[in-house]
Parts: sequence; C-alpha cells; structure tokens
Amino acid sequence: MPHTDTTTKRGRRDEQKPRNRPSKVESRYTVGLAPSLANQVARYAKTVDTSMSKAIAALVRIGLEGQEDRKRDFFRRLKANLADDDPGQQDRLVDEFRTLILGR
Repeated sequence: MPHTDTTTKRGRRDEQKPRNRPSKVESRYTVGLAPSLANQVARYAKTVDTSMSKAIAALVRIGLEGQEDRKRDFFRRLKANLADDDPGQQDRLVDEFRTLILGR
C-alpha cells in the first residue's frame, strides 16, 4: 500500500543554530607577564571589577593613548621653541624632549 504523505526528518546537520557572533571581530593573543606585573594587573582588575583579559586590554589602550599624548605634546613644544637659537637652550630642550618621548 503506497503512502501519499511522506515526511522527511532532518538530521542534526541540517538544523540551523542561532549564532551569537559579536559585531566586531576581536583578535585574541596570549601574553606572558612577570609575576609582579601579573599581580599588579590582577589588583587593577579587581579594583575595576573586570576580568584579567579586559584589564590587560584597558591598560594597553591607556598606554597607547598616553604615547599619543606625549607625541602631540612633543610636537607642540618643539614648534613653540623652534625660534630659539640659544645653544644652551637647545641642549636643554633635546634632553627634555628625550625624556618626554622615551621616558628616560
């Protein structure tokens, strides 16, 4: 006796799963931290109530923003002091800019 209604059952492979993908693509990296630095990051993470990964990302972002601020300050001060021709002042400015940019 032939069946007029045929039903097909889909396997698990055919089912569509909802995907919760973030709208931004984020890269993942593994970093090694010295124990003392890891302790500092852990304390910071606890202070701001976040994970270690998010704390590391925040600290990197803060450091990069600080570097950009130092570069802007460098060029602003350089432009302001370009007109000075005093050799003693130039040596002092070189040392000051070296400290500003390199942190030494």
